Amino acid sequence: MKNVFLFLSLTSMLFLNSCYSDNDTIEVSSLSQVFETTVSFTNSNGYSQLVTIPPDIQVYESDVVLVYWLEDVVSGPNGNAFDVWTPLPQTIYTNEGSFQYNFNHTFIDVFLFLQGDINFDSLGNSVTNNQTFRIAIVGAEFAKTNPSMQQVLDL
Repeated sequence: MKNVFLFLSLTSMLFLNSCYSDNDTIEVSSLSQVFETTVSFTNSNGYSQLVTIPPDIQVYESDVVLVYWLEDVVSGPNGNAFDVWTPLPQTIYTNEGSFQYNFNHTFIDVFLFLQGDINFDSLGNSVTNNQTFRIAIVGAEFAKTNPSMQQVLDL
């Protein structure tokens, strides 16, 4: 048993050491990028807003786009303000029904919109006007293979 443990320990050390790299540089293009936008959802814009991704942010077809809604700002223990970000889609329930802040995207823009079973004209300005969203572009590559669950289990 001691020999097996010793063998596993030495093997693990060998693999961990082989993963060491002196290259500590990270290409800036591989980092995720974030920007914020504030929009108002009104009857005149169909309770939706098309947000163009800034031209200095390169988005590829394989990248992941995430959107967060600034739901609240709370006070911390020292009186500091902390933003509370909620991922979309986010459902809001009211006495009249429910609605969602939702989105879809291409690699050049993000479409923010309200959807639900409620008359959007009945919503107050606090949930439709000057809503801030944080849009995160997460760099990704398409997988080189797409194994089935059985192939994964067989590994």
